[in-house]
Amino acid sequence: MNSLTVNLHLMMVSFFRPCGARDCVLMEKSAFPSDRYAVVSQIEFHGLDARTHLIEIEPRAGERHLRTEDVIERIERDGPRLALVLLPGVQYLSGQSLELEALCAAARSAGAAVGLDLAHAIGNVPLSLHDWNADFAVWCSYKYLNAGPGAIGGCFVHERHARRTDLPRFAGWWGHDKSRRFEMGPDFRPISGAQGWQVSNPPILASAPLLASLEVFARAGFDRLRGKSLALGDYMRRLIDARLGGALEIVTPMDPAARGCQLSLRLRSAAVTAGRCHERLLADGIIGDWREPDTLRLSAVPLYNTFRDVLTAVDSLARAVRP
Repeated sequence: MNSLTVNLHLMMVSFFRPCGARDCVLMEKSAFPSDRYAVVSQIEFHGLDARTHLIEIEPRAGERHLRTEDVIERIERDGPRLALVLLPGVQYLSGQSLELEALCAAARSAGAAVGLDLAHAIGNVPLSLHDWNADFAVWCSYKYLNAGPGAIGGCFVHERHARRTDLPRFAGWWGHDKSRRFEMGPDFRPISGAQGWQVSNPPILASAPLLASLEVFARAGFDRLRGKSLALGDYMRRLIDARLGGALEIVTPMDPAARGCQLSLRLRSAAVTAGRCHERLLADGIIGDWREPDTLRLSAVPLYNTFRDVLTAVDSLARAVRP
């Protein structure tokens, strides 16, 4: 339903319920900007000040990845203040895949609701949202789900909330009980489960490419795709280390459990910019992206990329990083 940020707002209406001293949101300091915009606006919507009610976590000085133990320590320290803990599945800039089971357990133990942004995780890494006990999760489908820009997003709500009519929500036609929708009654009766948070009927043209992609995922099998993903990533890492180690630093963790398809590459020299490298890659038909000031991102996607594609990409990258 909807798009990622719209779904995040709808979920926060229900799951960010500041009350008494428990009135803060904890999130990563380097979150995707749209998430931060949404969180700050929700905090302010409740008449609170983001300067005091937004708690941001970041890696240790000189490090690039969040340590699970540090996040848990912060959750425990600020637990009585936390109404919501919002975390990414895969960090968009570094490509780090977080240990969500442990982090969700810590947040719930502290008495906070826990939500997940899976924009870079859905279709990329294994997910067990029900077993991890996340209260909600949101995602887009134009990255690893291959549905294209503007395609419909998605939402998960844990089944313990499936029939909670006491939760405030922004109600709409498409979330109403299907069996009674056309009675046109004045009272909203939500469908059980995440469907009850829908507002409007889904756009068919924005849903069709996602349906086509999910059918391919079902035929391929996610376990097989994950195995190929790790093999492609290892191959790309070895090629970059062997040929470009002096020019590029691989920022993404190498532990298979801590990464997905993405490798984030930091330029060691300012002689050529990440934007310029990206343009050179595009000229060779290699589609990645970059983030200012010095980071390139390449993803060998197992559903359609091959080992030959990886070799071709690294050949192009070797040319692109030359001053």
